Parts: sequence; structure tokens; C-alpha cells
Amino acid sequence: MINHTMIVSFNPTIPDDELDRYLQDIEALMKGSGQVQTFAARRHIRVAGDEMAPEFVASAIVQVGVADRAALDAAFAAPGAEELIGRWQARFPYRVVWANHEPLA
Repeated sequence: MINHTMIVSFNPTIPDDELDRYLQDIEALMKGSGQVQTFAARRHIRVAGDEMAPEFVASAIVQVGVADRAALDAAFAAPGAEELIGRWQARFPYRVVWANHEPLA
């Protein structure tokens, strides 16, 4: 299994209901690809030291689990992926970093 973990940062922050909608859209896209075995998304828990982050502060963490590299490639190529990213970037620009890795636990 491969986990694809994304750290998403909307700066400035977006309203809670919009972040929920973004995460729901990502979940629907990934699950709709037929490649996803697991999906989890959580909000970043803000703390006082967040303003000291050297790159950016997360808005949310998303983790998608797939069987193998071919499944991960197929999930990224899912119909509508480019449209979803473009639509959200146009409304609320965001940055993402990610890591593809074996399960941590």
C-alpha cells in the first residue's frame, strides 16, 4: 500500500464551510477514481507558534491510500482532477506539499 499525504494551505484562510466543501470535493474525486482504498482528511489544529512556520501553515491534511504506484497514477489522472484544482485555485488560491510513502504505523 502507498499513502499519498497532502498538506494543503489556503492563505489567507478560507471560511470553514468552504474548507469543508473543498475536502468533500477532493474525497469525491479520489473515491470516484476507483483506485482509493482509504481516505482521511482533517483540519490543521492551530497553535500560537503557527506564525513562525518557515514555509506556510497548513489548513488541512489529506491522506489517500492506494494499492500501488499504478493506482496512485490512475487516481491523479481521474476525470475532473484538473477542473477541480483549477476551480478551487481560482476561488481560493492554495499551496500543497505532499509525500508518497508506505504506511507510517
